Amino acid sequence: MAQKAIREYDAKALMSKHWENYFSGFHYGFKSVLVTSGEELLKKAEEYGFEWLKKEPLAAKPDMLFGKRGKNGLVLFKKDKPGDVTLEDAAKWIDEKRSHTTTLLSGENGTLTHFIVEPFTPHSDDQEYYISATVVDEDDVLYMSTQGGVEIEDGWDEKVIEVRIPIDMCEASIEKEIRANVPEDLPEESKKNFGSFAIDFFKFYRDLNFAYLEINPLVMLENNQIAILDTVAKLDDTAGFMMKDKWGDIEYPTPFGMDDMSPAEKAIAEADSKTGASLKLTVLNPMGRVWTMVAGGGASVVYADTIADYAEETGGSIKDLANYGEYSGGPTTGETKFYAETLFDLMTRHKDPQGRDKILIIGGAIANFTDVAKTFTGIIQALEEYADKLKEHNTRIYVRRGGPNYEVGLKNIEDAAKRLGLYMEVYGPETHVTDIVRMALEK
Repeated sequence: MAQKAIREYDAKALMSKHWENYFSGFHYGFKSVLVTSGEELLKKAEEYGFEWLKKEPLAAKPDMLFGKRGKNGLVLFKKDKPGDVTLEDAAKWIDEKRSHTTTLLSGENGTLTHFIVEPFTPHSDDQEYYISATVVDEDDVLYMSTQGGVEIEDGWDEKVIEVRIPIDMCEASIEKEIRANVPEDLPEESKKNFGSFAIDFFKFYRDLNFAYLEINPLVMLENNQIAILDTVAKLDDTAGFMMKDKWGDIEYPTPFGMDDMSPAEKAIAEADSKTGASLKLTVLNPMGRVWTMVAGGGASVVYADTIADYAEETGGSIKDLANYGEYSGGPTTGETKFYAETLFDLMTRHKDPQGRDKILIIGGAIANFTDVAKTFTGIIQALEEYADKLKEHNTRIYVRRGGPNYEVGLKNIEDAAKRLGLYMEVYGPETHVTDIVRMALEK
């Protein structure tokens, strides 16, 4: 499956285009514009059908294939006083954001060029839901939660219900399975409505050949009114020949910051654009001695900060940190192997100028649904390819991981290190998430 990411605007436009065919019991007033400048936004407001830009409180954000825009301070709205955000405010904000280089918390940097502007939707937190669908192994999986919003990843196992739907399951069985797994913490009437929407959502996802489709948050208002506040979508490009009429002239944008990437970073970005998982890599210092392969976006931030702190405490500097990135979201063995090989190639190109050992941190928190044994199989395969080069650089490897099948994964990678003659220390979730940084840098 060739997965290609599309803009949030295009995903919402696709849903609006086919709404009556899939969501006839619900009402969605699609109001959205995609612009590249404040001037374009002001001109758009003068066109027929876009008068709402002058009359309604607005929200604006970049539409460039990256998430966590709220945490990156890249969403314009005033929740307490939504009426304060006018057309002129949005135009000014867009021009300010596009006037300089932006660096995300995940390390990517570039110029913001495309923005989506929509009416602000007043609502309460208890009206926010989460729903997504993607391909896992040979099945489709539907995820549902009554706790939508930016913190959905925290406590995923407790918040989110997973419904695995085999490709050959009949429609009646799919509906029955989804309704049986609607979150229990909903009132009966709301449970019925949410179940109906989830069934429609999954059918739309499958019929339109999405590889990944997420609404977070989905806001369910009175009288079956729906507000789609944030959407992430990837299409199965191999189905393009038969979906031309339904998809229309869809655009597959270049990921944010890719124009300024090195060949290795660009290769990872391209791999990321074709998978439902998350693969990110930013090279900070190609001569650095401390390299990381971290599972999870939040964990990658924690590890980077910890390495920076300990490096200075132990006589080094922030420049010792060579890279920033993550692999998460259930990557396949092959995808993990490719990511690891790219990383190992980069870290074995240059010897440390001071003759010190190279350090590789393979870390992460406790996975929600990523199979640790499966991803570690990919890492082991990459280690087998690069074992000799890693030993030439006196590489010390420190591993800390938890999650599904972590015991098998840790045993396998430890056995592989012994067989390959690599220095490796392996720890499970009983060890604090960043303790391996202290162990590595104090040694």
